[in-house]
Amino acid sequence: MATRSRSASARQVRARPLGSTVGLAVAVVFLLVGILGFIPGITTNYGDMRFAGHESGAKLLGVFQVSVLHNIVHLLYGIVGLALARTLSGARLYLIGGGAIYAVLWLYGLVVDHDSAANFVPFNTADNWLHLGLAIGMVALGLLVSPRRAMARR
Repeated sequence: MATRSRSASARQVRARPLGSTVGLAVAVVFLLVGILGFIPGITTNYGDMRFAGHESGAKLLGVFQVSVLHNIVHLLYGIVGLALARTLSGARLYLIGGGAIYAVLWLYGLVVDHDSAANFVPFNTADNWLHLGLAIGMVALGLLVSPRRAMARR
């Protein structure tokens, strides 16, 4: 009986579309980043972390400016990704839609004064370039795992 259920589980895992697996992987990375943002040492100047705003002096990996709000946003992004990655269409929505949101955040980070109250998340230059990379990467992944491409491979 155990062999039968294990075999069924293995078939279910193998049956997961590539796009769902990619969406799931991206979601897990966001969860990990959100968690790491709350770990002193991995986040430098941890004592200078604020709930929100450009005054937060904490930096994930000593590079990316973070706050409690920023970390919570990463965790929520990961949770939404886990929920959406259950299906190929959901994973594509997560990747393409999430990438579009990151493109908007990149533009916002370019135009907002980093020392102003408008920089409430907060962002620094490293965050801005990471957001551009995430925008391009997530949209590209979402397009690459389209159902048409999956059908063409069969």
